[in-house]
Amino acid sequence: MSRFDPFDALYIDLYQLTMAQAYLRSGHTAEATFSLFVRNLPPDRGYLLFAGLEDVLRYLERLRFTSQDLDYLRSTGQFGDYFIECLAGFRFTGSVRAMDEGTAFFANEPVIEVTAPVIEGQIVETFLINQVNMASLFATKAARVVKAAGGAGVADFAARRTHGTDAGNKFARSSFIGGFVGTSNVGAGARYGIPTIGTMAHSFITSFDSELAAFRAYADAFPDSTTLLVDTYDTVKGVKAAITVANELGSRGSRLVGIRLDSGDMDSLSRIARQMLDDASLHYVQIVTSGGLDEFSIEALVNGGAPIGAYGVGTLAGVSADAPWSDAVYKQVTYDGRPVAKFSPGKATFPGPKQVWRCLDEGDERVAHDHLTSADADSPESNAITLLHQVMRDGAVVGKLPSLGQVRDRARLELGRLPESVLHLSGPASIQVSVSDELRAPSPGRKRI
Repeated sequence: MSRFDPFDALYIDLYQLTMAQAYLRSGHTAEATFSLFVRNLPPDRGYLLFAGLEDVLRYLERLRFTSQDLDYLRSTGQFGDYFIECLAGFRFTGSVRAMDEGTAFFANEPVIEVTAPVIEGQIVETFLINQVNMASLFATKAARVVKAAGGAGVADFAARRTHGTDAGNKFARSSFIGGFVGTSNVGAGARYGIPTIGTMAHSFITSFDSELAAFRAYADAFPDSTTLLVDTYDTVKGVKAAITVANELGSRGSRLVGIRLDSGDMDSLSRIARQMLDDASLHYVQIVTSGGLDEFSIEALVNGGAPIGAYGVGTLAGVSADAPWSDAVYKQVTYDGRPVAKFSPGKATFPGPKQVWRCLDEGDERVAHDHLTSADADSPESNAITLLHQVMRDGAVVGKLPSLGQVRDRARLELGRLPESVLHLSGPASIQVSVSDELRAPSPGRKRI
């Protein structure tokens, strides 16, 4: 058949649909609960920052199989007419409990639990893992970069190198949650209300007869918001040209915002540039660096005292290069009211719906440890708060979703509660997650799956 652009309903692994048909044919259609969690934290991660919840909830609310989707499934010859007809009326009718977006979480803690007729809960697995895995890795990477920057602003320059446009947009959103100040991605700025940030490319400069002419043309177009890229030919000469333009702007009542270094030895070049700018009484001109930066290189620059005021971070953050995947899974924990679990070596699960309790030190409100219990268990200690809350009921979002700014604020609060040892960029500690005896103990209703 001819190609078409499928909607989100077909972003699904084939076996979700084959299982759904088998469920339906056998009458095995009772309610089930599924938990989404990460088995292990990625290397050098003491925590992960939960992101992607809003996209998950919007997907569940609008999930439909279009006529073209159904025609395609029919054309594969793998599905019966009765199953296709059932998909024509498919809606997600279940409930969702989840952590607040922007919450720090750890291995084996469910960040989302879905309770729905088993076919509904099964069909959404692929999309949910994809969105939470991607967004949480991005938000965590961004938070690490922001920590490394030590208070200097960090902007997303990753759009051209992410793994597709959807990933580019999601990175912009997730990096803002993680503490970035803006994005170069104009579409993401429009979509999410994120400030957009940009300077100029080398192509702008090489298209003019001289670097100075290029700088003047750009400054004339943007007299109050210009940052000049100074390393196209010779960085020191580029800084001299930028100083000329800064003085010309100053004579007209405007100010050069900054200069950008995109190559070379950022430490030494930033020191040379800062001295040249200061000698010209241009203390207000900021030095911005970009080009192959991540939290490790930024940490080295900051620890070395490089006079850099802001960072543009692209490729290595936009693909979470040092940790591009996590062991995120989505496992059934109840069926028809009975707790179920998986006993496979290295992949065992705990049965039943759960609650994650965050236990805080009474003195400074920092996270002491987390505790995993059944969903209806009492608080394990006085200074514990629950992390999983009802966010969807009967297929509809409960209440009003927080704004992106509110999610960002939560992430800042959450990161501020973590011990410094958990935030280390290399060899971090992690928070202990204890498990209640009730979850560990076998029960008569516990099934192997």
